[in-house]
Amino acid sequence: MNTLIQKIRLLGRKRNTANDRSEHHHATDENKRVRENISLKVFRANAAKQSGAHTFDYFKIPLKRWTTVLDALIYAKSYIDSSIGIRYSCRMASCGSCGMKINGIPRLACYTNISELEGDTVTCEPLPNFPHIRDLVTDFSQFFTHHKEISPYIFNEKADIRTQANQQVREELLSEFIQTPQDVEKYLQFSYCIRCGLCYSACPTVATDTKFPGPQALSQAYRYYADTRDNGARERVNYIDNNHGIWRCHFAGSCSQVCPKGVDPALGIQLLRGHLINFAKNEKKLAELRKR
Repeated sequence: MNTLIQKIRLLGRKRNTANDRSEHHHATDENKRVRENISLKVFRANAAKQSGAHTFDYFKIPLKRWTTVLDALIYAKSYIDSSIGIRYSCRMASCGSCGMKINGIPRLACYTNISELEGDTVTCEPLPNFPHIRDLVTDFSQFFTHHKEISPYIFNEKADIRTQANQQVREELLSEFIQTPQDVEKYLQFSYCIRCGLCYSACPTVATDTKFPGPQALSQAYRYYADTRDNGARERVNYIDNNHGIWRCHFAGSCSQVCPKGVDPALGIQLLRGHLINFAKNEKKLAELRKR
């Protein structure tokens, strides 16, 4: 018995020694792969100028393990070329201002760590499907217009408790909007949207139809449709149920793949489609062909 125990202990020591060697070798290889510098390739163009030609400028950026793409751009703007046009604000993936195409994929620059990207060159380009302004800055006017047109607020006759004449509180309209945890869970995921525009830039339908509201607006329409406090379904139907509305979505799913907050706009669009079909059934009316 003692001999057997000694053999087991000996095997355990050999195994631990082999594991230590393997971990040391892996750590050594990892240290060798750590990059001290990266090449930042930045799209440069100015839409205000007559010539529509664009160029790419290269900047050598010192790299740390925690360096994000936004950090690299700020370094380049601060110490190398102050004319680089970028938009950013919170630097913590909350405002959605720093959206851009990084290595061909729409991402948030402040949320993208360079150490997670492959290669020694990081390419930064403006978001597609948006009018270009300068360098990495795009125009969000149309995007926010679509967002406003779905009326992103709660319709409820008891929500406005003040009269327009004297701004006095109407006591008879005071009430609680009680929701169960199950009610909140129906729309909570879709309320995390930060309006960064990444889903809009990745949508192939938006690229071919500028009147299409886009995945952000449609998923937010479902967010309010699923909210039990809201009574504005009829007001939003005319905007989303038309020739350029929700039925133009081909369910490519690219919007959900690039969403940094896990909102899953494609899911919201499909759920909203189901509600629209049930809405027509509940009305017990045949669908009428709209004038084209």
